[in-house]
Amino acid sequence: MSVCTTATCETQITLIDAWWRLNRPKAPDLFLDELADTFALIDSAPQLGRPWTSTEVPGLRRVVMRATRYHVYYRQDDDDVVVLAVWSAVRGRGPLL
Repeated sequence: MSVCTTATCETQITLIDAWWRLNRPKAPDLFLDELADTFALIDSAPQLGRPWTSTEVPGLRRVVMRATRYHVYYRQDDDDVVVLAVWSAVRGRGPLL
């Protein structure tokens, strides 16, 4: 398996990281560190995430990043895990996929 992201997801990650570094100066690397750990986890065990059925995307799963309270939405495609969104759990709604 290999983990890849969509262009939209890359933009989300860049914006979240910038916000995190500005607003969480005591732990500026926490978001990217937890994201890297989450990517490694879903790379080794893609079925680990909970199925997320509130969307039209077949096979969508979600993993919660507990320390930063972000959700990673992804699906498995053949030999790849495709991350479609990284989204804040405090927004009260899921991402548009």
